[in-house]
Amino acid sequence: MQDLASSMSAAAHGLTLQAARLRVTAENIANADTPGYHRKILTFSQLLGENDAKVPVPGPVTFSAEKLPRIHDPAHPLADAQGYYDGSNVDLMIEIADAREAQRSYEANLKMLDQARQMMTGLIDLLRR
Repeated sequence: MQDLASSMSAAAHGLTLQAARLRVTAENIANADTPGYHRKILTFSQLLGENDAKVPVPGPVTFSAEKLPRIHDPAHPLADAQGYYDGSNVDLMIEIADAREAQRSYEANLKMLDQARQMMTGLIDLLRR
């Protein structure tokens, strides 16, 4: 029974991690056209959990060090004297791929949680007999 509970806990923790990834990816997609926006990157660090097992936790959100593209548009309100302004370094293809990966990982954790719940329910039903 304890193994099922620990697997449910691991799946719930995975759901939390993937939700954090999806949030950061959604913020990047929402700001893809914002001038001067640097892409956010979610890093994961590891903490020692029970039995000295390393458990991943969301680390600090950092900003991409990639240089912002210079966009020529003299009519833009942020354009300098030469007609250039700093764009965003968000690549929508990368963000969409990250979002799909996080979504599939979230779904896998959800399926694992549901399977463990079904197994625990079945075990309790057997013990009642």
